[in-house]
Amino acid sequence: MDARELIARRVAKELKDGDVVNLGIGMPTMVTNYIPEDIEVILQSENGFLGMGPAPEAGKEDKDLVNAGGMPITANIGAAFFDSAASFMLIRGGHVDATVLGALQVDEQANLSNWMIPGKMVPGMGGAMDLVVGAKKVIIAMEHTAKGKPKILKECTLPFTAKGVVDMIVTEMGVMEYTQDGLVLKEIAEGVTLEEIAKATEAKLIIDKELKIMEV
Repeated sequence: MDARELIARRVAKELKDGDVVNLGIGMPTMVTNYIPEDIEVILQSENGFLGMGPAPEAGKEDKDLVNAGGMPITANIGAAFFDSAASFMLIRGGHVDATVLGALQVDEQANLSNWMIPGKMVPGMGGAMDLVVGAKKVIIAMEHTAKGKPKILKECTLPFTAKGVVDMIVTEMGVMEYTQDGLVLKEIAEGVTLEEIAKATEAKLIIDKELKIMEV
């Protein structure tokens, strides 16, 4: 199992029956394929879609049915389509239970940088700014490092998307949650050591007394 699949599978376990969930562009969209069959999750896309299903089979794509990233998706029974204004009304109104986003950097204070690298062309912040303050739970799904350099830092060096908004980080190395005491390592991936995580993480990690093996 590669890192991206491992992360997506673990994030899917955080979703609860009846949740309205927004999945960000990129790796987070993979979560759709691993939602447990015994729960119903209503997936929302900021381009005006409620009730997304998994990715279609090859050759069965509908060019008019795409997520916010322009990738083909399917619609579940009861799905609804609406304009962008209504979509952001759902987000800003606090009706999204959880959002799953990628990140360039996250730091000890639960700050998030995920929309630009100075000097590089970007289309804009998109809906991330609204999602991280509107959703009830913010889950970051990302690989633990970028080209060997930590992405979980003492302090973000890239422009902020928002400050103090992240609730949980899921990487291929473990699961971390923000508490009043700081960033707590709750689960560790099978075959990964605490020393390896410490080396790959700049932020201070508190090791949970009941540290578990990451469930996928």
